[in-house]
Amino acid sequence: MSDPNKYASPEQLRYAKVLSVGVIVGFVMLVVSFFLYVTGILKPLVPIAEIPKYWSLPADQFVKVTHSPTGWAWITEVGKGDILNLVGVAVLASVSIVSTLAVLPIFARSREKIQIVISVILIAVLIFAASNVLARFH
Repeated sequence: MSDPNKYASPEQLRYAKVLSVGVIVGFVMLVVSFFLYVTGILKPLVPIAEIPKYWSLPADQFVKVTHSPTGWAWITEVGKGDILNLVGVAVLASVSIVSTLAVLPIFARSREKIQIVISVILIAVLIFAASNVLARFH
């Protein structure tokens, strides 16, 4: 049986390892937060029984009627059962940033300047996109 890792570079292996751990952590957070939500252990912002009456609303009306937070304001409501799952989503959304950060030392040791520049630009773009700065100009 051949070793599948023999064809992967150290950068690829590290990126994959960090990505794998991050995805598992994010998934577990989603499962736990969903359990806390559906069991009612954590009170939701919008009660489960009321959700069906809001399904057909456009997002802006849903937010208005349910007083749901927008942008990064969800963090202030993270103790609510239906908002807590956004922590798992945020973890999953940020895993590629963390994985890219994890390979930067390997690129630095091997003096791969182009890879470092591309990685830093990628990280900057992802952080900029997550910051919601552009939404302020909408």
